[in-house]
Amino acid sequence: MLSETMAISGSQFAADYRDPHWYAVQTCANHEKRVRQQLDLRVVETYLPVYESVRHWKDRRVRLELPLFPGYLFVRLALRDRLPVLRTPSVVRIVEFGGQAAALPDQEIETLRRGLACKVGIEPYPYLKVGRRVLVKAGPLQGLEGILVRKKNRSRFIISIDLIMRSVAAEIDVAELEPIHASVQNVRTSAGA
Repeated sequence: MLSETMAISGSQFAADYRDPHWYAVQTCANHEKRVRQQLDLRVVETYLPVYESVRHWKDRRVRLELPLFPGYLFVRLALRDRLPVLRTPSVVRIVEFGGQAAALPDQEIETLRRGLACKVGIEPYPYLKVGRRVLVKAGPLQGLEGILVRKKNRSRFIISIDLIMRSVAAEIDVAELEPIHASVQNVRTSAGA
């Protein structure tokens, strides 16, 4: 029985080692764009989500593109191909959980891309894990689960990526959201375990 379990988990590890997945890569502070350029030269698929911010100085206003998750970018690769990433200057590490590189669901990355492409107005938000859980049932962020926060009569949808302990907020119409009840969450959690 134990050898069968080891063989199954070993074959799963072999598949993860061969098949490409999205991984979070931690970078040195303010080096996200430089790392992306270096990885593009190494023909590694990257994704650096950015948002636009307006900064005011005495004499002018400047629009800047800033990383949505400061200190992180995402790469899609098979784990067997991780060495060029780890050897890239300013890369600190591939984010791990329990000593293993932790893959992110493809759907989360694609939904994030869709939301940014549709100009939903996503921006960084302090990391948030607890609150009223909701599911987006319509719009460019459809299918994402997050937390609903109200501030000054406005609804904000908070998306937290627990792996890197970062959150982002998007302004969203409450009509596009559906509450997730505790019993549904428990079923989803036990089904995924």
